[in-house]
Amino acid sequence: MENRSIFALDGITGMLIATVLLLSILGFLTILGLGAQQHNAANFYQIENEKEIKMISTDNAAHKIDVK
Repeated sequence: MENRSIFALDGITGMLIATVLLLSILGFLTILGLGAQQHNAANFYQIENEKEIKMISTDNAAHKIDVK
């Protein structure tokens, strides 16, 4: 005879544990994303020598200077 329980880990309890785990991961990543967004929103930069910027070049990053 099988031992069936509604509160086994493959039942409601397992579903609730998985849901809480996924929501906590989502909350953690959302908080990290908001922190990164707020940090970079106050990080201003200035473009120097914009006439020398080429369409495809790896040297384009040298034209960006942090004002902060």
